[in-house]
Amino acid sequence: MLRALEIGGRRVDDDSDCFVIAEIGHNHQGRLDQALELVDAAAACGASAVKLQKRDNRALFTAEMYDSIYNSENAFADTYGAHRDLLEFGRDEYVAMRERAEKHGLLFFSTAFDKPSADFLHDLDMPAYKIASGDLTNIPLITYIAGFGKPMIMSTGGGTMDDVRRAYHAVRPINPNFAILQCTSGYPPNFEELNLNVIKTFREEFPDVQIGLSSHDSGIAMALVGYVLGARIIEKHFTLNRAMKGTDHAFSLERQGLSKLVRDLKRARISMGDGVKRTYDSEKAPLKKMAKSLVASRDLPAGHVLTTEDVIAKSPGGHLPPYRLEDLLGVRLPAAMRRDEPFREEQIPANDIAAAAGGSAE
Repeated sequence: MLRALEIGGRRVDDDSDCFVIAEIGHNHQGRLDQALELVDAAAACGASAVKLQKRDNRALFTAEMYDSIYNSENAFADTYGAHRDLLEFGRDEYVAMRERAEKHGLLFFSTAFDKPSADFLHDLDMPAYKIASGDLTNIPLITYIAGFGKPMIMSTGGGTMDDVRRAYHAVRPINPNFAILQCTSGYPPNFEELNLNVIKTFREEFPDVQIGLSSHDSGIAMALVGYVLGARIIEKHFTLNRAMKGTDHAFSLERQGLSKLVRDLKRARISMGDGVKRTYDSEKAPLKKMAKSLVASRDLPAGHVLTTEDVIAKSPGGHLPPYRLEDLLGVRLPAAMRRDEPFREEQIPANDIAAAAGGSAE
């Protein structure tokens, strides 16, 4: 069965380039101009998509949590609810960002954290939906969004395998066009907590959906490891400046990091090859200098019978390779040879040549 995700007019399968999502989240700091700059930058870096997060804060949080005092160096307001409200975009901002993304040929979509947010995004005809790790066990929300019939990408941070199976079996009958991402919900997590081999576990357990990695580590190397293990969707947080105020900036990629990530993921796909060992034209000239040929170790007279003392392997290559040494031993030379003169195929009797090739001389 060929696993694939159809998203934004693009097919993401095991033979395609990685689908790279630049997660803007709330790194725009509540400013549309900064959000648009992030879209422009993500496009210039070669990302496949940009993504926001949508919350209806009154619907999402209890009154106690919404009104709680928020004492943090990253706070944009005194209470948690007011802080979240300041970072939240409405319809006008979403339309502006979608138009800017479309101008660049980028897919623009968002995470829905609650049903009112899902309805908000549905009214905007979002081309895809992200399910946050925190909602992996929120089957009512997951199945509600699945009913929209749009591509879905589910993160699995903090979940167990049973949680992932439950979500998979809930979505699969409603909307088979979805992907599952390995994720560890530390911000950032320790490297020993990334557990990238879960990507292989997911590929074995869910052979009919695409698998990816939402990586919160502060670098690009682990995403490449994820690709080699089978992830074909990579999500990384993206910022203009890692020193900016906000909880996600410190582990986000800046322009240079995202550019290198996209570049290296493309190189990784090409570099994986087909698994057939072969010699390439680009190797022939270097190997001629580095490889060795069998040559005379000293001046040898005509009629001399070759022994191991008469033959030595020296560079360059291109003549009889060292593994043919046994074929030369005992051969009587028809003509004299000078030191370092390479031995030739025609010096070996025909029956020895056939034996070296695995056949018989007749």
